[in-house]
This record gives sequence, structure tokens and C-alpha cells, in this order.
Amino acid sequence: MKILIVDDSRSMRMILKRMLAGLGYTDVAEAEHGGDALGKMGDFVPELALVDWNMPEMNGLDFIKAVREKREYDRVKLMIVTSESSPRIVYEALKAGADEYAMKPITSEIMDDKMQLLGLS
Repeated sequence: MKILIVDDSRSMRMILKRMLAGLGYTDVAEAEHGGDALGKMGDFVPELALVDWNMPEMNGLDFIKAVREKREYDRVKLMIVTSESSPRIVYEALKAGADEYAMKPITSEIMDDKMQLLGLS
């Protein structure tokens, strides 16, 4: 399964990539922000994108909206992975088209549970 990690923190991308590898997912690409991710999706269409909320240039909400506007990405599952805990943020993400929401710090067990909820494991 192809997975795209979209987070401006290099260390968070490394943590998530390592966690995914431990769960058996190794076809993983990385992007520093939403615009970077959209550019990569031309060649690497993921089945799942793990998306941070707060990023420069294009934040998570704008990325979700942009992905949901393109029919060719209808099958891409979008999971917000962020430290934002406001119910308003959760509501906005889900309303925009996110499929799931996870709070940082995230564990392998939580990631595995979320993947099962999305029907991906």
C-alpha cells in the first residue's frame, strides 16, 4: 500500500515512517506541506495520506480540500495526524473530507487501529 506523510516536521515524518515500517508498510513517500504533497501525487497516488494540520505554504485543511476536489483522488483516504485537539478542528477536517483523525503523539497501536477503521489493514 502506498502512503504519503505530509508534515513540515522532518522528525515527525521520520517517526511516522518508522512506525509504518514496523506495521509492515514500506511504500511511503514524504512531503513537507500540502503543496509539496499535491505535486508528488502526480507520480505517487497514495491509498492513504497522513496529514498534519499546521504547515506553511499549504496547511492540512487546504490540502484536504484540494484533494477532495479532484475525482482522480476519490479513493485516497485522508487522516489528520496533529496535536490540535479542538473539537472545531476535528469538525472542520471531517467536514472538508478527512476520513479519520489522530492526535499526536500517536502510537503504533493507535495507528494500527486507525488503519483497521479505514479498512486498510
